[in-house]
Formats: sequence, C-alpha cells, structure tokens
Amino acid sequence: MAVRVQPRQLAFALPHAESLTRDNFLEGPANEAALSLIESWPDWPNRIMLLVGPEGAGKSHLAAIWAEQAGARVTSAHALDPAAVPGALATGALVVEDLRPGDFDERAMFHLLNLAREDGAFVLITGRVPPVAFEVELRDLRSRLRAAPVVSLSPPDDLLFRGLIVKFCADRQLSIDETVVSYLATRIERSYAAARQAVDLLDAEALRLGRPVTRALAAELLRNA
Repeated sequence: MAVRVQPRQLAFALPHAESLTRDNFLEGPANEAALSLIESWPDWPNRIMLLVGPEGAGKSHLAAIWAEQAGARVTSAHALDPAAVPGALATGALVVEDLRPGDFDERAMFHLLNLAREDGAFVLITGRVPPVAFEVELRDLRSRLRAAPVVSLSPPDDLLFRGLIVKFCADRQLSIDETVVSYLATRIERSYAAARQAVDLLDAEALRLGRPVTRALAAELLRNA
C-alpha cells in the first residue's frame, strides 16, 4: 500500500524588530549593577568602563540605551581600525561592542584608549569575559584594559527568566499564555541564550505548521530537540 507523504511546509524567517529602548529593558538582580552604571552617566568612576556578561544578557541593549543618552557612536571591537579611531571618538562617547580574545586589533584599541584619555571621552566596552581572563600581547594595552572598572551581568533569576521569554515572544509578535512560559522556564537551561533560542524555534515551528504557540507545541518541540 502506498504511503502518502505530506509535503513539508517551508517557513521563511522574517526579520523582527527588537526594541532596545529603556522602557523595554527588563530589570532584575542579575543586571541591577549594569543598569545603575548606565543611568549614573556621566558620573562614572572611570571614563572607560567594561560591561561584561554572557551571551544575550542585555549588553547591547544597555549599550544602545547609553549611546542614545550620551550621543555615542557604536562600533565593534573586531572592526576597530587605527585610522578610524579619531572619527569614532568624534562625539566624545563611543561604544565598542563584543571584545573577544584574539579578535581585535591591539594597536587600534591602544590608540583608542590613549586618545580617549587625552580628549576626556567616554568609552563603554562590552564583552563576554573581562580582559583579565585572556591574553593581550601589548603590555601597555593589557594594563590599560585591566585597570578599567568591570561591571558584570549575572545569569537571570526565575522572575527575570520568565520575563525574557515573554519579551522575546513579544518582539516576534507571538501570542502566548502562562502555561507556555511556565513549561519553557522549567525545562530549558536558565540562560539568556537558551530563552532566545527556544522562542526562535517555537516561532519557526508555529509558522511552518500554521499553528498557534501552545504548551503542546512547546512540548513537541523540546521532545524532538
């Protein structure tokens, strides 16, 4: 007997807007110190500050809030080039995103920190780990980076974790109820990245099947993951 196979519907991932405003930032004990730093500007303990935390912890969101209020330009550590440093500091404030071990030009970073100090500019550097945790070849740069105060974001507590699931769904315009939030919150790793990934997968699966996001769909997805 022939078996009829249903064609698999393709789901197209459409871009979704994630709000990076202050009103849309979820507060909790995990990010209290980092949010306090952003809101205390310009009364910082140092004009060069490091914001460190795990993937998805809200570093870019906080950096965007600060960039808006400080008139800061934004660049990535990877893209930083010595010749572009003066222009990057033109407004007197700069966000340097995603500082990673071995993935930035040390000469450019050293030039940036020196020029920022000479000009009295503010620099906010984000990364997953503090500079003390990785090797920097230029000795003077190593000492400059390690001298900059570090403010850390911690893994989310239960309340913040549930709020993140709701926020990520809202960013994708997904309608969910408390049963879905509770199911996910107790069955996936309690991390920012895991919450985002779970919502992304739910969105894609709901779109592919033409079904609403329900506890049953979440259960199927996690069971097959």
